[in-house]
Amino acid sequence: MTGGAGFIGSHLTDALIARGYRVVVLDNLSSGKRDYVNAAADFVQGDVTEPAHLEPIFAQGVDAVLHLAAQASIRLSFADPSHDLRTNTLGTINILQACLAYRVPRLLFASSMTIYGNSNPVPTAESAPPDPASYYAITKYAAERYVHLTAARRDLDFQLNVTSFRMFNVYGERQSLTNAYQGVLAIFIGNVLRGEPITIHSDGEQSRDFVHISDVVRAWMDALEEPATYGQVINLGTGTPTTVNALCDAVLSAFGKDRSSYPVRYGPAQPGDMRASAADISRAKALLNWQPRVSFAEGIQHTIAWARAQLAAPRR
Repeated sequence: MTGGAGFIGSHLTDALIARGYRVVVLDNLSSGKRDYVNAAADFVQGDVTEPAHLEPIFAQGVDAVLHLAAQASIRLSFADPSHDLRTNTLGTINILQACLAYRVPRLLFASSMTIYGNSNPVPTAESAPPDPASYYAITKYAAERYVHLTAARRDLDFQLNVTSFRMFNVYGERQSLTNAYQGVLAIFIGNVLRGEPITIHSDGEQSRDFVHISDVVRAWMDALEEPATYGQVINLGTGTPTTVNALCDAVLSAFGKDRSSYPVRYGPAQPGDMRASAADISRAKALLNWQPRVSFAEGIQHTIAWARAQLAAPRR
């Protein structure tokens, strides 16, 4: 598991261990937290951009790789495109090279809905032509193609079975409340908990597809040993778009506030932002019999309850 100390990766680690798998977590802790790593997992602090950090792990024998390590901020990708490329694309190539060297039969890759860009219909199906609108989206699409083209190579003397998940706006417990560069729901919750104004970029009518972390983890776990998902690219979302304005109002309402009692500001649109986003999840339903179970209202309540507990917890 790469990126296993992060928001999504740490939840996947918990699920794998609950099912009896032995898990090795590789994370450089640039955004993940050591405390989020399940105590039953083996933790290695390292970086996917360094092949020397990967070799000792793969040499022990690996049955499957869940690759989530990434620089995941669109805004930061514009600030430092080379770092984005190294982590997201070269890091994935390094994982693939290790999989080939050690004949790893299974790889699940964390791709992104940003690949679709702004020119596709919404909800968007996996068959839609990619139209990346940010450096981050370009690096994720390149990495995804490396994954699938490598698995399709005819010169391989073993079967590398791969699946990519184009994840939409995943939210929930353990998402950073202090990272101003990703996770708009967590950003808004953190703003309110700290008494800071909420800032909405653009007019707030841009839409996102918010899917709860528990639903995403279930899809990954169900796909791990499911041959129907081999070679597939699969959307993970709800199919329901929510505007950023509606998200803001939902967060304020959950705290017993509204715009008349809480400051909400508007700023310029950010580079690379998508105007509309929602997933066509027909393929996930067909291959995994999967669909989201956690409603948006329920998910926000769970996330805010967790966030309040974090604020109340003593600092170490």
